[in-house]
Amino acid sequence: MNYISGAEAAEIQAVVIGAGQAGLSGAYHLRRTGFEPERDFVVLDHNPGPGGAWRYRWPSLTYDRVHGMHSLPGMELTDADPSRPSSEVITEYFDRYERTFDLRVRRPVKVRAVREGTGGRLLVETSAGTWSTRALINATGTWDRPFWPRYEGQETFLGRQLHTAHYPGPEAFAGQRVVVVGGGASATQHLLEIAPYAADTTWVTRRPPVFREGPFGEEAGRAAVALVEERVRRGLPPRSVVSVTGLPLNDAIRRGLADGVLDRQPMFDRITPEGVEWKDGRRVAADVILWATGFRPAVDHLTPLRLREPGGGIRLEGTRAVADPRVHLVGYGPSASTVGANRAGRAAVRDVRRLLAEERVTV
Repeated sequence: MNYISGAEAAEIQAVVIGAGQAGLSGAYHLRRTGFEPERDFVVLDHNPGPGGAWRYRWPSLTYDRVHGMHSLPGMELTDADPSRPSSEVITEYFDRYERTFDLRVRRPVKVRAVREGTGGRLLVETSAGTWSTRALINATGTWDRPFWPRYEGQETFLGRQLHTAHYPGPEAFAGQRVVVVGGGASATQHLLEIAPYAADTTWVTRRPPVFREGPFGEEAGRAAVALVEERVRRGLPPRSVVSVTGLPLNDAIRRGLADGVLDRQPMFDRITPEGVEWKDGRRVAADVILWATGFRPAVDHLTPLRLREPGGGIRLEGTRAVADPRVHLVGYGPSASTVGANRAGRAAVRDVRRLLAEERVTV
């Protein structure tokens, strides 16, 4: 592969990769503190239009069913119709936000690699050319890396397997026997939606689900984020904030528990051509296995920088990569929630400004 040298790349102060909640927050704070789009920083997004991962959410996930969507900094999301698909509501909001603050997102641009350049700069190699930058705000999220567990016999299954990332809505499962795998909010939402259409549903998880009673206050939220943050500080792969908060016990969940839709079974041991099987010989026939098993951070383009720790994660101090202070990860680990992404964008820009100021002093 032929690499472009720093001398042949367009020079910029900062590059933001990704235009979801975290990337737009970072771009907003860059703009607000005096950085000019295209002159001082550029925002690159691989999607064909605004909305980040929200543009791919299934149609039945209406706005009133979204958990904890926080407005972007500087512009509230108001008067949204709760019955509209969240993909439409939030995509339109992000589009309006980009235009209001003139963020000039470049898309579709695929970032292929970020590697060491010359003169202390980073080279960001993309489908639209190469940028030489002093600082990087990486906001690529997780949607592009759905996690598919591997089980014995998986390749022999004669039915259909799909992931939450490609969930088409409940009508697609009419008359079918569906096994839903996963212990998070997506799994329970899928089950509650699919059950009225399907011939049968089975819910399996690795660990018993934990349901959370009562309101989830600010103190509990801080404690949950702190647990995720501790893993990131140790260089371990981040867990989602939701994984440590438990599932909210709302009216829909209570109904699902009462009518048996949310009757959780332990994880099966193997997949057969006709369904799934446990060690004790129990079997469940299935036409579909729906993997609601989460996502992993989409950071493969950062591999040339060797940021990963022996534990498998990228160790951060705040949003800054310990292995390379020029690189900030927002929407990663403790900042993966929408409110966390907003705060991380502001914190990353504060550190980027400090880094650039220090460079000017030493030049």
